[in-house]
Amino acid sequence: MRANVYVDGFNLYYGIWRWQGSRWLDLGALFSRLFPNDDIHRIRYFTARVKGKADPGSPIRQQAYLAALRTVPGLTIHFGTFLANETRMPLAFPSHWMVPVLKTEEKGSDVNLATYLLLDVFDHDCEDGRGLHK
Repeated sequence: MRANVYVDGFNLYYGIWRWQGSRWLDLGALFSRLFPNDDIHRIRYFTARVKGKADPGSPIRQQAYLAALRTVPGLTIHFGTFLANETRMPLAFPSHWMVPVLKTEEKGSDVNLATYLLLDVFDHDCEDGRGLHK
């Protein structure tokens, strides 16, 4: 069956890093193994370009990973927006102390993912609507 896969890039990237300490993953190989009886027609990877305020090397590492992802047949990368703003927040203990923190947020990737999923279904771009829950 022809199937499409939709990936929330930040959740996958950081989940893999926490799980195995590595940030590199061949998504084409992963989904071929997860869905051995399906033809993976398209992989849509949703992310945002990081700013590097907290970690100046993160944009370079992200660009290297995105370049590697672009070599996966059928994979396209879709960008949302990454925000990094300094704000003040209370410490957990003592809770009355306010400290400056760098708050990061990814915006638009979830909406993009849902929109492309619906468009692909309406356009009959895939035959399989099961997702990762077989």
